[in-house]
Amino acid sequence: MKKFIIFCSLCALNFIAASQQTQKPPLHAKNWMAITGKPLAATAGATLFQQGGNAVDAACAMLAATCTMWDVLSWGGETQALLYNPKTKKVIALNAMGVAPSGATVEFFKSRGYEFPPEYGPLAATTPGTPGGICYMLAEYGTKSLKEVLAPAMDLAAGYPIDAQTANSIERSKQRIKEWPYSKKVLLPHLGESREAPRAGEIFIQEDLLKTLTKMVAAEQAALKKGASRKEAIMTAYDRFYKGDIADEFVRGCQEQGGLITKSDLSSWKPRWEEPLMVNYKGIEVYKLQQWTQGPALLQALNILENVDLKKMGYNSAAYIHTVYQAMSMAFADRDFYYGDPLVAPAEPMQGLLSKEYAKQRAAQLNMTSNDRFIGPGDPYPFQHAENPYIELLNKRPFDLSDSTKRNFVPAHDSGAIAMATADYQDRLWRGTTSVEAADKEGWVVSITPSGGWIPATIAGNTGVGMSQRLQSFVLDAAINPFNVIAPGKRPRVTLTPSLALKDGKPYLSFAVQGGDTQDQNLLQFFLNMVEFNMTVQQACEAANINSNQLWLSLGGSTIKDRKPKPGNLLLHDQTSKAIREALTKMGYTLSFDDRTSGPINAIFFDWKNGTLWGGSSNHGEDYGIGW
Repeated sequence: MKKFIIFCSLCALNFIAASQQTQKPPLHAKNWMAITGKPLAATAGATLFQQGGNAVDAACAMLAATCTMWDVLSWGGETQALLYNPKTKKVIALNAMGVAPSGATVEFFKSRGYEFPPEYGPLAATTPGTPGGICYMLAEYGTKSLKEVLAPAMDLAAGYPIDAQTANSIERSKQRIKEWPYSKKVLLPHLGESREAPRAGEIFIQEDLLKTLTKMVAAEQAALKKGASRKEAIMTAYDRFYKGDIADEFVRGCQEQGGLITKSDLSSWKPRWEEPLMVNYKGIEVYKLQQWTQGPALLQALNILENVDLKKMGYNSAAYIHTVYQAMSMAFADRDFYYGDPLVAPAEPMQGLLSKEYAKQRAAQLNMTSNDRFIGPGDPYPFQHAENPYIELLNKRPFDLSDSTKRNFVPAHDSGAIAMATADYQDRLWRGTTSVEAADKEGWVVSITPSGGWIPATIAGNTGVGMSQRLQSFVLDAAINPFNVIAPGKRPRVTLTPSLALKDGKPYLSFAVQGGDTQDQNLLQFFLNMVEFNMTVQQACEAANINSNQLWLSLGGSTIKDRKPKPGNLLLHDQTSKAIREALTKMGYTLSFDDRTSGPINAIFFDWKNGTLWGGSSNHGEDYGIGW
C-alpha cells in the first residue's frame, strides 16, 4: 500500500508541475480588486472603485449588475455575504435569504403531490432578498449613494449587448418561459420567429426593471432632499421596494400567476447581520455563514482532514481523493440531517458539529481502503453535553442509500432545464448562481454568493423582477431533516456559501464558487490546493477537483427518487491517470470524467509580504476580474 501511495503521489506532483502555466493569467493589484461572473459586471465594480468607493460599494454595484444581466440570478433572488471590517478587524455575515411565504406548508405541497417543493414557477418562490441585501450592506458599510451604486445596473437595464451564454439559455428555456406572461414579455422579444430569445450581441432592454430601480433611486433622492442621512435615504428606497408601490405590484404579479407571497410577507421580512461560524485549520481561521447555508460542511470537513497527512498523500493521488471524498461524505451527511434556519426551533447542534473532538471521532471512522456506502449522520450532541432528540430518526433512514446509477452532479437549474438534457457537463456548470469578490487598500473585503431567479424565472408582474426558486431546498419530511421542514416565515437551508479566511489576524483569502451542492466540495479542494500544495490562487482556481454525489441533492426534482444520494459516484478530471482510475475503481467508486470538474471559482489572495492583491478567476465560463 505504501508503494502505491508513493507512486500516486509522484503522478500527482507531475500533474502540478505540468500545470504551472495557467490558462488565464493571475490578476495583480495594489489598490483594489473586483471579480464576478460577467465582464461588464466586473467593470461596474471597477467603476465604483474609480469613483472613490470602497469594496462594499463595488461589491454592491457588481451584485446589482449581475442580477440585471441575468447571470443565472435576478433581482428577486437571495444574497448571502461575508465582510471583513478593517476597523473592527472582524468578519461579519449578512443573511439576506428570503423566507417561505404565507401558506407554504407541508400540507399545502403534499396535497398537490409534491415530495419536495417545486423547482419552477411562482410556487417555488421565497420572498426576494437581494434588494434588501444591497441596501443593508451599502447603508451600513458603504460610502456611496444608492443612485451611484445602481447607475451601472440601470444603464444595463436601459439596454446592453447580451452575451451568448444568457441569450442561448433563454432560447433553450423558452417553452417554460412562455407559461408566465411577464417573463415572456421581457425575455422573448422575437415571439413567433424561429429564435424567440435575444441574439448574442443584440441590445437587450428591460423597461420594467429600469422603472423599478428608478423608483428606488427616486425614493432615496427625495429623502436626501428632505434632510435624511445617507443611511436613512437608502433605507427609504428599501421601504419602497418591500412596503410601497413596488411591493404592491410584485405581490399582485406573483399572486396573479398562482404564487403565495403576500404584502405582509414582504413588509415583515428583513436581512439580518449575523456572527459567522469559524474553525481554525493549521493556524488559518476559515469563516462561513451559519447553518442556514451548507457552509459549515466545509468547516467540518477541514476539522476531519486536519487529522490526516494530506500533503504526504499528494495532490489528487488515489489516497488523497479517497480520503477527501470520505471526509466530505461525513460532513454532507451531517449537513443533510442537522442544518436549518437557526431562527426557528429546534436549535441545530452546531457546537458539537464543529468541535475538534467530534471531528477526531469522525476521522477515526474513515475507511482508508474502500468507499463507505453507509456513511450517515453522526451524533454530535454528546460533544455539546446534550442528548440527541432525533436518535430514533437517525435509525430510520432507509432511503439514504440507493444504487449507483449515474445522475448529473449539478442541480437542474445548472442544466438549463429539460431542453438542456443533451448538453455537455461543462456547459451545464456555467449556469447556476454567481460570485462576487472585492477588496480594497483600506482593508475592506467582501465575498458574496448570490443566486435565485435564474432562467427560466417567473417575473413578478410589471416589476421586471424574476422570483426566487429557492423554496425547493426545504424538505417536507422530518425523517430527511427535522431542522429544514418547510414553514411560513422560515429560511430554507441553501447551498450558497461565500468564504473568508484570516491568517495572523489579517485577511488571507476571499473565495466563492457557483454550482449547487458542489460548491463546498470545490471550495474545500481550492483551499487545500493553496494551503497544502502551495498553488497560486490562479492555479488553485483552475486545478482539477473531484465531485461527489454521495449526498442529498438540495435542488432539482420534486421526488425522493430525484434527490437521494448516489454512493460512490465520483467525477474526475479526464486527464486522471490510468493507475489512479484503476485504484479508485477497486475501492468501490463508479467513475465519470470531464475536463471541467469545478464551478467557476473566484478568489482574492492577500500577499502581505509585498503589500499586493492576487486575483484568481476560473478558466471556464465568463467570470472576470479587474484590479488596480
